[in-house]
Amino acid sequence: MYHILVAEDERIERMALVKVLADALGEGYAIHEAENGRRAVELFRQHPIGVAILDIEMPVMSGIDAAQIIYNEAPGCGILFLTAYDRFDYAQNAIRVRALEYLLKPYDDNELLAAVEAAIHRAPRAEAPAPAAAPEPPHTDLASAVGARALDYIHTHYQQEISMQDAARALNYSEPYFCRMFKAQFGRSFTAYLSAYRIERAQELLAQPTVSIKDVGRRVGYPDANYFAKVFRRLTGQTPSEYRAAHL
Repeated sequence: MYHILVAEDERIERMALVKVLADALGEGYAIHEAENGRRAVELFRQHPIGVAILDIEMPVMSGIDAAQIIYNEAPGCGILFLTAYDRFDYAQNAIRVRALEYLLKPYDDNELLAAVEAAIHRAPRAEAPAPAAAPEPPHTDLASAVGARALDYIHTHYQQEISMQDAARALNYSEPYFCRMFKAQFGRSFTAYLSAYRIERAQELLAQPTVSIKDVGRRVGYPDANYFAKVFRRLTGQTPSEYRAAHL
């Protein structure tokens, strides 16, 4: 059983988030709910949490403080932040606890699921995070520049195991800043965009009957065949085999 922690003080939002995760992940996943950071830490200490999804602004104990405790006790736990506030001190703290994603509300379900799936299947990196840089308000020229460099990185490296953190480091941006600027340009997170791009390339390869489905997954950055099939089905509504049968 894989354990996921969801900490969100707004009950309706928490219920909606849990439902999205439960419907998408299915059996084999236990989702634990917390209404504040202190309860999140309690649940984390009671269960082998693999991914912690934390709202930042919560009563009793903030998501930032809870994340720091979780990171200190289990650096391998994937931390995802959700927040409606775009503040530099939050970005700095997200870097400090090696957060895998920093999602600004409102986010769409595919963006959230892409981040959760990536956190489940990707081991955290050991390298030091990039230093924080004061974020600038996103504007068209700057967002376009970041977007162009990010797209070039994706198109060049999508066949490898990459993440938003890898792209930010390669392009010399802090992770939360890069995440925010990418979404300002494309309307979705780096992780969600990367998943969609990989699946588009996979659809092209599936139209070639000489390429095995397993090889298709590997060629677009998914060495785990089960993970590839799961992402493909979520984005297309079909398994790779069903898609190939319908397009040959």
